[in-house]
Amino acid sequence: MSSESDRNCETFSFKRGDLLEVPRTLFTHYGIYLGDGQVAHLMPDILPVFTEDEKMIRNVVTNQRLILGVISRNASIRVDTVEDFAYGACILVNQMDRLMYKKPALPNEEVARRAEKLVGSTDYSLLWNNCEHFVTHCRYGTAVSIQTDKFCETVKTIIRDQRSIFVTAALGLAGIFCLGFGPSTTLPTILIPFFLWMAG
Repeated sequence: MSSESDRNCETFSFKRGDLLEVPRTLFTHYGIYLGDGQVAHLMPDILPVFTEDEKMIRNVVTNQRLILGVISRNASIRVDTVEDFAYGACILVNQMDRLMYKKPALPNEEVARRAEKLVGSTDYSLLWNNCEHFVTHCRYGTAVSIQTDKFCETVKTIIRDQRSIFVTAALGLAGIFCLGFGPSTTLPTILIPFFLWMAG
């Protein structure tokens, strides 16, 4: 199935319980195929905070709703059509199976049932509870995010690089020069490089 995944833009030959992924500009979005053209996926969304109107909430999540959901840490595990989930992009199928080789996939029916049980409102965290955590919990029994791990490793690399201390200090001094000498400019200029030095 994974060999066909690159061609699965038009033909929806997915099996119930398949892990679907859609590449986006900065990240990959994940969902679990439930059958009958339906996908369960975790989406940040601010709208359920303000209304219980299911008809409004069921509309496709706009970028503004999504960004406000990320900021407010509100999300829902929702069921949408394959087309709405894909949002015009090609869908890859079960690509994560090769990355999670130490954790074999659960039976497809169990994966789908796990996803269905979780449908509804949930907290959102970019690092600790995102769409990838949702699908890996459903498919492998362990909530992990490879994207988050890579991001954290990149941040650690930057922090450990001693040049970041000098760049941060230089930016702080430029801030003091441009904005004037005061607690709001001086404290960050001293504290941020200090914490980077301690963390490195």
